[in-house]
Amino acid sequence: MRVLLVDDEPAALERLSALLADASDVSIVGTARNGREAAQAIADLKPDLVLLDIQMPEASGLAVAAALPLDERPEIVFVTAFELYAADAFEVEAADYLLKPVRFDRLRQAIERARRRQALRAAAARAESALAAPADEDPDGFWVQVRTGFVRVPLADIDWIEAAKDYVLLHTATRSHIHRATMNALERKLNPAELTRVHRSAFVRPSRVKEVQRLGKGLISLMLQDGVSVAVGPSYVNAVTGRLALYQD
Repeated sequence: MRVLLVDDEPAALERLSALLADASDVSIVGTARNGREAAQAIADLKPDLVLLDIQMPEASGLAVAAALPLDERPEIVFVTAFELYAADAFEVEAADYLLKPVRFDRLRQAIERARRRQALRAAAARAESALAAPADEDPDGFWVQVRTGFVRVPLADIDWIEAAKDYVLLHTATRSHIHRATMNALERKLNPAELTRVHRSAFVRPSRVKEVQRLGKGLISLMLQDGVSVAVGPSYVNAVTGRLALYQD
């Protein structure tokens, strides 16, 4: 995976470089120290992944990510010293959000998640020219297109769901599947007691939530049993905490 590092602090760039030296199948293709340099480096180098600071001169990391064309953007992992931007980071569909000082285990987890998302989106592009899927009228699952045809993914197997442009990623304990659907269509289909909408771009199975993490200013994220952290949108916080309280009861 080709990685671009963006941070206005030289020490932060050095730390990320040192951590990535121990990561497998990762190469650093460049660095940038402000928002303008970041946007230019992304356009010139076309990295697979950008480790992007948020508070920078010229333009913030959030502004850089929001301005990227959706059909050309790399995976984004924000790296910042501040928790308060977590909800904003996931609004621009970041793959992950790391707090400084970055730990190697969290960095590795973020890279693997970005790698998985990249592979799934590539599969979606290939699927555009394939045969149409069977009518998705199964109330207890999804028919998902794969290279050799279609497979059924039961709702009971899904731990959480995230939006990916015109598709959704159905995450199970063993693998992730990409499926063409809208979040609003899913909300009409899914039982909120089993898969609860926690963000405009995410659903989570309450029974898979291991920990509720408070991010400050009333914001929270959900740590799932496999270590994935899913941000809860500000407008969903009360409903999600209420749903989790009911589930625990």
